[in-house]
Amino acid sequence: MQCNFHKCEIADLDLLVAISRKTFVDAFESDNNPIDFKAYIDAAFDRENIKKQLNNPNSYFYFVFRESQLVGYFKLNVAEAQTDIKVLESIELERIYVLKDFQGNQIGKQMLQKTIEIAVKADKRFMWLGVWENNTNAIRFYQKYNFIKFDTHPYYIGSDKQTDWLMRLDLTNFVVN
Repeated sequence: MQCNFHKCEIADLDLLVAISRKTFVDAFESDNNPIDFKAYIDAAFDRENIKKQLNNPNSYFYFVFRESQLVGYFKLNVAEAQTDIKVLESIELERIYVLKDFQGNQIGKQMLQKTIEIAVKADKRFMWLGVWENNTNAIRFYQKYNFIKFDTHPYYIGSDKQTDWLMRLDLTNFVVN
């Protein structure tokens, strides 16, 4: 079943905050110190913080629907909105999450294809992302679609310093209609 994509607007803010919190908590809460994790969630997914990101002209949030059901979301950054690499020919896939109840249904694949389509249409030469080194399922997923590790960077959950792999996908051979 095909997914539908909706570029988020300010009217979507409360739903965006809710799905952002839920997907991150479901994915990572059990692997982190509860105090550090709560501090991170409260800051990273604060309504005003998400509103600021949503209003940034270089950041794009998309909801993902199957029929009329919200099943996930993703966030792309360009130019100075990127967290590490800030070159014009790149696009950052900062977040890509599928709600737990819908995982394993090829939704992530469709989401990734949509992000690539957006990037190619924007004339980006490569897409990059950061993924927690202990998130082996996500790493395997990205490797399956030809993302290659090129570096690491620290990522803090509260005061807990973790390591993210930086992975890159060359877009020069992709063509979209």
